[in-house]
Amino acid sequence: MDYSFALHALQLGHAVARIDWDGDGLLQLQLPDEDSKMTLPYVYITTANGERVPWSPSQADLLADDWYTIDLPLAPF
Repeated sequence: MDYSFALHALQLGHAVARIDWDGDGLLQLQLPDEDSKMTLPYVYITTANGERVPWSPSQADLLADDWYTIDLPLAPF
């Protein structure tokens, strides 16, 4: 699937990743709650080590067609 479908999948609550990442990360959408300092939803990546950081797509990510969904619940912070 391409990035536009991956973004839509994120908005529906799925995690997504790329085949090219070789299992080294997955993306999820974080929806801020009333106690969050963030005010808008944002995408973060969970690394193979379990670390989470905000994420922005590279040109290669935007143009890739190897995205796939992973059914996981939204992770709480």
